[in-house]
Amino acid sequence: MLTRKQHELLLFIDSHLRQTGFSPSFDEMKDALGLKSKSGIHRLISALEERGFIQRRHNRARALEVLRLPEVENETVPTRSLNVIRGDFSKRLTGVRTGEAAASVHLPLYGRIAAGLPIEALRDDGAQVEVPVALLGSGDHYALEVAGDSMIDAGILNGDTVIIRRTDTAESGKIVVALIDEAEVTLKRLRRRGNTIALEAANPAYETRIVPAERLKIQGQLVGLLRRYH
Repeated sequence: MLTRKQHELLLFIDSHLRQTGFSPSFDEMKDALGLKSKSGIHRLISALEERGFIQRRHNRARALEVLRLPEVENETVPTRSLNVIRGDFSKRLTGVRTGEAAASVHLPLYGRIAAGLPIEALRDDGAQVEVPVALLGSGDHYALEVAGDSMIDAGILNGDTVIIRRTDTAESGKIVVALIDEAEVTLKRLRRRGNTIALEAANPAYETRIVPAERLKIQGQLVGLLRRYH
């Protein structure tokens, strides 16, 4: 049995994982559920873990895995009147998909993102990566190999392959590929501040970089992540 908040958090984590490829931060979970402190999120996560709905991967930053999803009993009852959700433990999520969801496409793979080069200069025309169609939405996409640890608290590690949707616009708070002064490329979280843009790392060891809006071009937005274990 799940409480309403436990159910809401589980669905939010699952949705975030499907959209981005990594788990949400505690601040994102707190804001999504309208809670005032992170301690409430810690309690909800512990409860979900004890009930077998999620699992923490302790060797990775901010890594949560959804094991099961609940079913709402008696769907004719208005959602707001439900205080408890019954979990269906007979259904376990797997990586197996059928039909269209099982299809994959090959995307161009760029080199390791590095300062001093625009994104197009990193491209190796012979390098590609196979990506499940389920990770992609509409539009043009490419893959990028990550170098460094500046985004580890967003679940993005050195050597990961991130999937980027080409776009020249992005909402504040999204993780983007940004080109600075037509020369330097970086993967950071974007925050708009008037006529400037803050590029936030997801690692306290790195400072936020403030750039005048006219000096920055968005070259894509993060939509997924691939990782191999050796």
